[in-house]
Amino acid sequence: MTNPKPTSFIIYFFYFTLSLPSSLSSSTSPADIAALRAFKAAVKPSSIPPTSCLATWNFSTDPCAVPRITHFTCGITCSNNRVVQLTLDSQGYSGTLTPLVSQLTHLINLDIGDNAFHGPIPSFTSLPNLKTLILRVNSFYGPFPASISALASLQTLDLSRNALSGPLPNLNSLTGLTRLDLSYNKLTGPLPKLPPNLNELALKSNSLSGSLTTFTGLTRLMVIELSENSFTGTLQPSLFLLPSLQQLDLAKNNFRNVVVSNPNPNTELVAVDLSYNAIEGPLPANFSEYPMLRSLALSHNRFRGPIPWQYSKKGSPLRRLYLDGNYLNGSPPAGLFSGEGAVSGSLGDNCLQRCPVNSGLCLKSQKPASICQQAYGGKPKS
Repeated sequence: MTNPKPTSFIIYFFYFTLSLPSSLSSSTSPADIAALRAFKAAVKPSSIPPTSCLATWNFSTDPCAVPRITHFTCGITCSNNRVVQLTLDSQGYSGTLTPLVSQLTHLINLDIGDNAFHGPIPSFTSLPNLKTLILRVNSFYGPFPASISALASLQTLDLSRNALSGPLPNLNSLTGLTRLDLSYNKLTGPLPKLPPNLNELALKSNSLSGSLTTFTGLTRLMVIELSENSFTGTLQPSLFLLPSLQQLDLAKNNFRNVVVSNPNPNTELVAVDLSYNAIEGPLPANFSEYPMLRSLALSHNRFRGPIPWQYSKKGSPLRRLYLDGNYLNGSPPAGLFSGEGAVSGSLGDNCLQRCPVNSGLCLKSQKPASICQQAYGGKPKS
């Protein structure tokens, strides 16, 4: 038998190399493998459907090896043999989040939202590259993890719809954070100092309290959602003058007063909801000067006096106006019912006279005269 020629040997070696198992084409960090093992071990096996991502996590192969045909087909993304993304499908996985997830030190995105994880949220201090942390719609409980305020790279934080409790720490150290959603938890105490580059703030349905004095300098803030809390005090003009603000939802709190000044020429405010508070006094006419304000909801407060004629002036952008459940009197401006200023919404449950019964704005009946007389200490003014 003759010896193979060198060229034939090289070709043979090349094809032999290609035929090696894919697990040999990668070598995931042992710390990452240990973390992934611990992560799956903390999930109840009975909550892992056979067609889910976690079901494909078989550690007989290298997690970062490619191509992924039967094992680790989803759930993780690797770069340079390190796990950089852990994103689970929504399958109702039940279990705890292991503290060993902090061994995934190259992790950029962690998203296990819309499942059934429970227990406290572990420390993330050893994840300096983490940009996205999404744990929404689970059953995590305990205090807000103070370690999160040390994640300097964090851009998106969504812990909404869990059972977190206690006060919030100072978050202004998170200079890269643009989206914060902690809605539908059990958080208490005042609103802390917020990150300077925040675009979206959602803290709906908690038990936060105190006055709103923390928005100075937040020039990029576009959305504020703080409804269903226990905030009190006076809403200051500076809140409505935030240069990038588009949507403001402060419904279902305990605010008592609101002061609205004329807007800046380039204001972007589109929607305001101050419903279900305890705001007294006349309706702020200056809302009519906001050039992009299309929706204004002031329902179920204690406003009195007439509806400002400016709300229906020619060229007004208002298209949705909700003023029901107050003590407004007089006749509503005719421009609200026809022509260029026609709007939808509700003016019912007030003390108005001559609200056209054929208009959808007036479908809910007005308050009984006795209640209106008591509210005004005598006959309502016409």
